[in-house]
This record gives sequence, structure tokens and C-alpha cells, in this order.
Amino acid sequence: MSHFTNIKTKFQNLSYLKKALNRLNIDYTQQQLEEQNYTVKSSTNSSIASLVINQSNGYNIEFCWNGQEYELVADLSYWKQPYSIESFIDKISQQYASEAIIIESQKIGFQPIKYQQNKDGSNTLILERWNENNL
Repeated sequence: MSHFTNIKTKFQNLSYLKKALNRLNIDYTQQQLEEQNYTVKSSTNSSIASLVINQSNGYNIEFCWNGQEYELVADLSYWKQPYSIESFIDKISQQYASEAIIIESQKIGFQPIKYQQNKDGSNTLILERWNENNL
């Protein structure tokens, strides 16, 4: 008997979440959901979707919109990822934060000039913005 666990996250932007998964080379499929069942509270989510990560055992992992954030839904008894659930969420959270910083910074004129994943697991991100008034 399957027992699904819903794990709360802080992932509210589908685009950032997809980019984080791509950066980690985690394959997923996107499924559109019926909007009438969900209340969208964020302008960043123009349509409701869930992201499904297929596992070889058939017990897939899913990021589902709960009206406020994308929850991770999985049967932890059948977890088949190369790292623990905590590490999995931490890795995605780190990439999600990097994507948010890059995209939001670009909106105010910054450009990323260096992105580096360090051996200790941290990321280094360098942004720059030219002040045209001083040129």
C-alpha cells in the first residue's frame, strides 16, 4: 500500500523550478492541471502545472501546486534517487535560489558574468551592472 508524503517547499515560481531541475540534469515532464481546482495567488503562475519525475520503479515524484507553493509529493518507501530526500530538496533549493537571483537581478539591469559550482557544494555568482551616467 502506498503512503504518499507531501513535503512543503518554498518553490512558488514554476519557471525557476524547471530551470533548477534542468541545471541538475533531472528529467521531468510537465502536466497541466485544471485551474478551477486551484486558487492562483501569485502572478508568476499563469497556468497551473505539476512536474513529474519518473523513477525506474514506477513510483514517480511530483511537484504539485497547492495554491501557495509547489509541494514535493512522493512515496518515500519507494524513493529511488541517488541522494536522500533532504539532500534532493537542498540541491533543488540551491539551484532555485540561483535562478531567482539571476532573473530578478536582470530585471533591474544586472548581468551574470560568472556562475561557478564549487567543490564544497556552494555556488559563486558574480553579477555586474554598468552605470551609464558615469561613462
